[in-house]
Amino acid sequence: MPKFINSLRDWGSDSFPQTLKSEIENLKTGALPLDKGVFQGGYIDDSNLAITVLHVTDDEKTIQAKVGIFFTEIVAGCSCGDEPMEQNAYCEMQISIDKTTAEAEFAVTPD
Repeated sequence: MPKFINSLRDWGSDSFPQTLKSEIENLKTGALPLDKGVFQGGYIDDSNLAITVLHVTDDEKTIQAKVGIFFTEIVAGCSCGDEPMEQNAYCEMQISIDKTTAEAEFAVTPD
C-alpha cells in the first residue's frame, strides 16, 4: 500500500491539493485501479496522468479525497488498421489516507 507522507504532512495547508496530486502522479505504474474505470478493454497507459482534486474531508482517522483522473485507455482488438487505438479516459476515485500511517487506499467511484 503506498504511503502519502507528504500529503499527510501538508493536510490543512494551502499546499495540500498540489502535494496530493504530485504523490498520485509519482506512483508506480499500475498502482491505481484505473482498469476499474474504463469501458473498452481495460488496457491502461498511466504514464501521463492529470489529476484534479474535487473534494476533501477528514474524520478522526482518515483524510478522504475525491479526485478526477485523466489518463489514456488503450483499445485493442477492434480489427482496425490503426490498432491499437489510444483514447482519452477519465474516472473519479476516492482516496483514503490513514492519519497514523499515511497509507493510501484507492477506490473508483461511479460517475
